[in-house]
Amino acid sequence: MIEITEPARSAIKAAIDGAGQPVAGLRLMVQGGGCAGMKYGMALELEQQTDDAVIEAGEVTVLVDPESQSILAGTTIDFVSGLEGSGFVFNNPNASSSCGCGKSFC
Repeated sequence: MIEITEPARSAIKAAIDGAGQPVAGLRLMVQGGGCAGMKYGMALELEQQTDDAVIEAGEVTVLVDPESQSILAGTTIDFVSGLEGSGFVFNNPNASSSCGCGKSFC
């Protein structure tokens, strides 16, 4: 369903390890908003929901809500560092266009 690269897994693991409390995993979601109409969201979750898709990627768990599953199907998530900063990059084959920030799409 979703591919998570090794750099992204390492960044997710660092976030989970730094949470200071046990977490169920990283929630990946699609929300309305952003400059292109939809935007990606990520948050550490304390509990898994019964209807979540659960993706085990190495040492990390990613949770995806039912509404976001079809929109994110086939997406590759990477983590890059560069002169302009670092962050997650989404390569989503379901997005018809995206904005310059890389966090918003339609």
